[in-house]
Amino acid sequence: MSFNHPYSDIRELPDVLPVFPLTGAVLLPRGELPLNIFEPRYVQMVDDAIAGARLIGMIQPLPSGNGATPPPLFQIGCAGRVTRFSETGDGRYLITLTGVIRFRIGAELTDGSAYRRFGVRYEGFEADLLPGAGENAVDRESMIAMLRTFAESSKLEVDWASIDAAPTETLVNALAMMSPFGANEKQALVEAIDLKTRAETLIALAKLDLAQRDGERPQWH
Repeated sequence: MSFNHPYSDIRELPDVLPVFPLTGAVLLPRGELPLNIFEPRYVQMVDDAIAGARLIGMIQPLPSGNGATPPPLFQIGCAGRVTRFSETGDGRYLITLTGVIRFRIGAELTDGSAYRRFGVRYEGFEADLLPGAGENAVDRESMIAMLRTFAESSKLEVDWASIDAAPTETLVNALAMMSPFGANEKQALVEAIDLKTRAETLIALAKLDLAQRDGERPQWH
């Protein structure tokens, strides 16, 4: 089952979101993130989302959380709309979140919910609602050149025809979401103020990875 996006103005968005903290799993506007939901509290979260606004906030725990429960979170995540879901025979959900807009977390609600819920603000991220915003400012050629270097160094097979055909926004955000970098680096990609900055950050991180490589080959996944 699938759903379309209804939002064109931040005033239409809820000021409270359920959040799914997951290290290394980041979402960006119009990107698609498949998830296998099996923990009972997150199955309940999906049930509630489907019955309501169909929005779930993806956000990373802070790497420096030192095992705290619940873990402290980065301040910025991305709201995703449940655009596809299916139930399995063993009580799981297989869902796809499509990125809508980034948000900044505020106070956490303490209402006894099985999952975490936060007040959120979307100010500063209004351009996320505009498909293709900032594409013309991206140095696409430099980004693809670095991707070729990274792929060759990592001995990766890349569908270059699909890369060449992809809209620039889709390409930048998909590469950022699939990148093999650590939590802090991926968070930098989430927090990049615009598409141009995200592409430049992605290039810089790839260059740094290549420069620091010691024989171990990271994989894009």
